[in-house]
Order: sequence, then structure tokens, then C-alpha cells
Amino acid sequence: MGDADIAIIGGGLAGLTAAIHLSANNLDVVLLEKEKFPHHKVCGEYLSQEILPYFSALKVDISSLAPKRIKRLEFSTSTGRTIASALKMGGLGISRYALDNFLYEKALEKGATILQEIVTNVEFKENSFLVNCAGGNKIKARFVLGAFGKRSLMDKKLDRDFIRKKSGWLAVKAHYRQDQFDEELVSLNNFKGGYCGLSKVENGNVNVCYLATYESFGKYKNPEDLKENVLFKNPVLKSFFEKAQPLFDKDLTIAQVSFDKKSVVEDHILMLGDAAGLIHPLCGNGMAMAIHSAKIASEAIIANYKKEIRDRQAVEFSYKNEWEKNFKTRMRTGRILQKILLNPGLAEISQNMIKKMPFLIPEIIKRTHGKPLAA
Repeated sequence: MGDADIAIIGGGLAGLTAAIHLSANNLDVVLLEKEKFPHHKVCGEYLSQEILPYFSALKVDISSLAPKRIKRLEFSTSTGRTIASALKMGGLGISRYALDNFLYEKALEKGATILQEIVTNVEFKENSFLVNCAGGNKIKARFVLGAFGKRSLMDKKLDRDFIRKKSGWLAVKAHYRQDQFDEELVSLNNFKGGYCGLSKVENGNVNVCYLATYESFGKYKNPEDLKENVLFKNPVLKSFFEKAQPLFDKDLTIAQVSFDKKSVVEDHILMLGDAAGLIHPLCGNGMAMAIHSAKIASEAIIANYKKEIRDRQAVEFSYKNEWEKNFKTRMRTGRILQKILLNPGLAEISQNMIKKMPFLIPEIIKRTHGKPLAA
């Protein structure tokens, strides 16, 4: 059995950022991740630049990865009608394969212990946690952070409300080679029953990530059939795929993707990133929110160790309060956007409205993104 100040379940953006932040403040951190680094993940791979001041404070310089600088947004309806806007703050096109591995190495450098393990159970008693792993490891920790993503075995173990409900969404991701695609552009494209994001990452490949309803997908045997029969109805997507060369042997998929409200704290575990709440990918801000949630949780825990926050209850209250303050409006805006843009009639009407009032796009972007994160 090993002891730690903090055990983190999950080695995605939120878990790794928290490991870096907490380890840099001389806390003993054990992070448990089931996959071996590096690995691909289903993700839009667009990172809002709002996180750069925070990364700078952590001495995390991702410029060495040469991310693409994304400056413009283009949206197309299912009929291929497009509308474009500048992105005031801008974003970075960077693969999870590269970014997660970079953060993994930085966390090790800061002194975090990272184990490739599957967590089977977490027990809380006598004001501490016991984390049990499939490989036999047992970690005793004062705090546990849940950073296990969109859907996990741990969600079932904790009997979380959202996991009991069937979700109607499937997510698909792959990389393509398409040299004509503009590296400064993120393209969001509607199709019947879903939407697809396109943007370049650091190596010049285009990340393609789309969400489809099971109703849409269920008629077809595989993603290729769905693309040809549904996505290709949008001329923008058809033009892209006809010129693009697939680079993965097989598309990555995640079933049962849920956008239902989730508990930010569950059985005293502070939930980070997608485990706390999944924002609709149309907002393009899930990666930055995951990193920001790590910052909020880390600061609350550090304040407790410094005697600035008195006890566990106060840490949990602080985290919940800051999470709601920073993300509640973004999540609500995402739900509204999805309802509008997945309805073909409303999508066309909203686009006509935006063409007449172009100032609406910057306002929508503002409501789904945060301000630059100060240290």
C-alpha cells in the first residue's frame, strides 16, 4: 500500500494538469491512468488560448509542440450554407497524442508518480480515501480527483445519476491528410442528426471529430457508410472527404456520450473535466475547461494545506462554487446552441439572422469561452 496527499484517477488534460500544479506545490501526487502514453483520444483537438497564462505560470511551454494557430471559425448548415467569423482570442490546433504525452512528461518532471492502472474501487472512510487498483496497488490518499473522462467504469461504481440513463450520442474521431485545408480555420459542419468539426493539428494533419445520434448511425453498419450516406449531404463535408486521405486504420469511437448534468463532487471526489460536465463540442471549449477545472481544484486543495481553507467540506464548497461560477453559463449556452443547430429549420433561420447581425457570433463565442486564466 502506498500513501499520497492526492490520488488522481485519469491521465487526460485535467488529471495531468492537476498533477503538475499540485506536485509543483510540494504535494505528493499519484496519478492512475489505464492507457500507456502516448495515445489518441476522441476529442475536437481545439484548445482555446485562454489557458496560456496559466500554463506559463506552471512553466508549461507547449510552443515547442508547434501547435497550429487557429484564427477563424466557419460554420455550415446541413445544406452547406456557410458563415464565418474571426476568433478574437484564437485557439491552438494540437493533438491529444502530443499534448497529453507532453503533460505526462512534465508531471513526472515535477515529481508526480504515474502508474498504468485500472481503478476498480474507491472507499472513503475516517476522512481519507483508499483507492483499489486491478493490478493490486492500493493508494491511501487525503484527496481524490476524478478525471476519468466522458464515461468510465468509475461512473458505474459510483452509481452516478447520468450513467443510469441511455444517451443517444456516438462520437467518432480520426486524422486525415488534406493539404488544402486552411491551418488557421476551425470548421463546424452540421448534418442530419449531428455535427462535425475539422481543424489542423501540430503535424499538419486534419483532426475530424463528429457526434451523431444513434438514430442517425443505427441505419448504417460503420462510420464509412454514415459518412457517404449522411455527412456527404453537406457539400462542405463531401468536398473535404473526397480530397482527404485517412491516416488511422480504424476510426476511434465512444458510445453513450452524455451531456446530462453531472455532480461536480461525488462521494467527496472532486470531479474534473468531462467527469464534471461535458460541454457540447459546438462550443469548441472542452479542452480549456478541463485544464481550468484542474486549476480550480488544485488551488482549493493547496489552500487547505496552507490552512487558508479549513476542512474538506470547505474545499468541496469552494470547488463547487468556482466551477459553477466559471462554467454554468457556458454549459447552458452549449445546450441552447445544440438545440438550434441540430434543427435544420432553426439552423437556417439563425444563420440568416447572424448574416444580418454579424456581431452575434463574437457574443456567442464570448459566452462559451472564458477570459485568459491568470495564475
